[in-house]
Amino acid sequence: MHNYLVFSAEVQAAREAGKPVVALESTIISHGMPYPQNVQTAKEVEQIIRDHGAVPATIAIMNGKIHIGLSDAELELLGQSRDAIKVSRRDLPYVLSTGKLGATTVAATMICAELAGIKVFVTGGIGGVHRGAETSFDISADLQELAQTSVAVVCAGAKSILDLGLTLEYLETHGVPVVSVGQEAFPAFFTRDSGFRADFRLDTAQQQAAFLNTKWALGLQGGVVIANPVPEADAMPAAEIEAITRQALDEAQQQGIGGKAVTPFLLARIKELTAGRSLVTNIALVKNNAVCGAQLALALNQTA
Repeated sequence: MHNYLVFSAEVQAAREAGKPVVALESTIISHGMPYPQNVQTAKEVEQIIRDHGAVPATIAIMNGKIHIGLSDAELELLGQSRDAIKVSRRDLPYVLSTGKLGATTVAATMICAELAGIKVFVTGGIGGVHRGAETSFDISADLQELAQTSVAVVCAGAKSILDLGLTLEYLETHGVPVVSVGQEAFPAFFTRDSGFRADFRLDTAQQQAAFLNTKWALGLQGGVVIANPVPEADAMPAAEIEAITRQALDEAQQQGIGGKAVTPFLLARIKELTAGRSLVTNIALVKNNAVCGAQLALALNQTA
């Protein structure tokens, strides 16, 4: 399996020196934000992780290999490509065997991070149970991956376009702990409070690291959701984002948009309907998560 892994010079040096490494997904670059904000944000997030003492490893599939850490040129390629495939668990063999360009989702990034021995992964928001899933059965593979792959996922909760109640129920059924940072409430991506509570509140990186070490030492495989709310100053009003989300969902249904195309469509449409404010919030929450993830990686590294 490790024949498929290619480490950047920076990540390889970190591995040899025993430095903490933080995984980053690439779908946020190819499908989550428009160019050039996507590449600029990716670079800034990587720098935030470096500034806080860890090493960033953005993950993508290129030329039949899983790249753990990307160069600036590779980030540009992903950011500008119209052909990058959105890669989840089911897509990994196809994209690797055909040599196509692939951007990893939360699920695929977790798989690749675990293969590379990386325990902390920073993203914007996890996928989940889509609204209307009782008839569409549209449930993100991210949730099943969290149930089986032992990586901590630092996020701003689940994307607010989802059915958050059912998403939390699914995670509970599969034994995935949901930890909130700095508050009892489970955050909802663009907003700080989803109206639901997280399972546990652990405010410091040291507490979170102790939780993770205990879970995995007990042989309890699978990930943990570290839900880090968007900063207050950057959050959007819940009522406004809910109304806009409902409009975007209606439009997606009318246009027959489904499957893996739904989330990119909704995020782009919400950006239009908020005159770009949602993108500002999206960028802010990812950067905030990078700080949290770097601190957690350092704390885990100190207890290794």
